[in-house]
Amino acid sequence: MKMMLVILAAGASALAVNGQDENGGAPPDGRQGRGEHHRPPPLPLVLALDVNHDGVIDASEIANAPAELKTLDKNGDGQLTADEIYPARPADAPTNAPLPPTPPIVKALDANGDDVIDASEIANASAELKSLDKNGDGQLTRDEFCPPPPMRGNGNGDEPAGPPPSQN
Repeated sequence: MKMMLVILAAGASALAVNGQDENGGAPPDGRQGRGEHHRPPPLPLVLALDVNHDGVIDASEIANAPAELKTLDKNGDGQLTADEIYPARPADAPTNAPLPPTPPIVKALDANGDDVIDASEIANASAELKSLDKNGDGQLTRDEFCPPPPMRGNGNGDEPAGPPPSQN
């Protein structure tokens, strides 16, 4: 009898794993479920600056920032626009979806706040990146150049800040 219960329990757990729908158990509308976190694709700007792709923009990468930023200038006009510094929007993204807040690294590099990183801002990129180094260690970690949004809700980190869900 005990062996039969073990077999039934193993079978039930196998069914639960295999019984997920084709979208991995996420709600059918594509939203992430509570407690699941979706990390957006990395900024091409960060990928260009973090040459060794270790997740840290170190002192040598900060010093070389102007040269690396120039590699993002697809059309050769000497400045970086949103289509050159942000990942492409997914084809299935709703057209009326709100834009995420501007990451601190973009705000620092776009010193005049005109949504374009122009030639003078590219030239001054190293100094602006150093301004993000909160602990003064000469390098930028993800929490310095692109920190997570503040949390709301019950304080356990389940929900990102923003307007509360509508109560219908």
